[in-house]
Amino acid sequence: MQLSTPQWAERFAADLAELWPQTERAGPLGLAVSGGPDSLALLLLAHAALPGQIAVASVDHGLRPQAAGEVALVEQVCTARDIPFTPLKVQVGSGNLQAQARAARYAALGQWAHASGLGAIATAHHADDQAETLLLRLNRASGLSGLAGVRPVSLLDDSDLLVLRPLLGWRKAELGQVVVSAGITPAQDPSNADQTFDRVRARAELARNPWLDVPALAQSAAHLAEAWRAIEWYASLDWDDMVHPDEDRSDGLPGLVYYANVPRVIAIETIRRIIRELGGHCSRAEAGRAFDRLWRGDHASLGGVLAVPGVERMKGVGIELRCWRFAPEPPRRVH
Repeated sequence: MQLSTPQWAERFAADLAELWPQTERAGPLGLAVSGGPDSLALLLLAHAALPGQIAVASVDHGLRPQAAGEVALVEQVCTARDIPFTPLKVQVGSGNLQAQARAARYAALGQWAHASGLGAIATAHHADDQAETLLLRLNRASGLSGLAGVRPVSLLDDSDLLVLRPLLGWRKAELGQVVVSAGITPAQDPSNADQTFDRVRARAELARNPWLDVPALAQSAAHLAEAWRAIEWYASLDWDDMVHPDEDRSDGLPGLVYYANVPRVIAIETIRRIIRELGGHCSRAEAGRAFDRLWRGDHASLGGVLAVPGVERMKGVGIELRCWRFAPEPPRRVH
């Protein structure tokens, strides 16, 4: 069955083109479809806008007995439309259930996309998801990176594969109408009503408080994402101009010198990159605490790297600046 409203396909095609221009497409678009109303709407819209240029995968996390039936539903919808379909089954690690399920899902989708020669994959995140994410992260005192919410375009972890979210301008109710118009009864995940999940509680609060404008919240997240891109750009310049190999070391260990002369939020990104370059890892919160210590003139240790503060004259500039020297921490003595 075709979409009852052709304008839906045109709107979707335009939204997708903003994220993934025709000139940058090097393969079909892969869709992650769970069988719920949002992802089924993604499938229907993409099929109408890109006939013969999509492939679908559905992931069974092995967490609910209904999951096999949901995968079968997606396969049925794809078979009726001659869309290539791949079922994926994953094992979810222990710990935070939703986070572990997400990690397993994206890892499987990435393997599928590369094996199938796909140009990108798309997920069905929409404006209501974005509003919920912003509320949750505000409540957790997230920094600007977190408040930027779900990105319209990102890269799959440890990959150059694009992950697209072309439905961020669509409301959940609109997507439900797309599915109803096709005569499909979507699957309903019972976890979406489980009040033990923070996201479900945030969704309920948005529904109970109509003065909270979902599109406006989603747009605010988009503005924050734009601001975050500016910070990333400045952090890249900071790295290029203010971070140099430490040529004064006599112990043979690699080291980096950072002339810290930018606002804290940018310096945090530079510090995290320094730690990665020296083989370590740290969170933004940890990098922020290290910045505060270094700014006060104290040593800082994070991710297996020791940072020592000072003030030095920057070569080629001739002015004195805060100078922080980073190097792997020496092995600790065992008595």
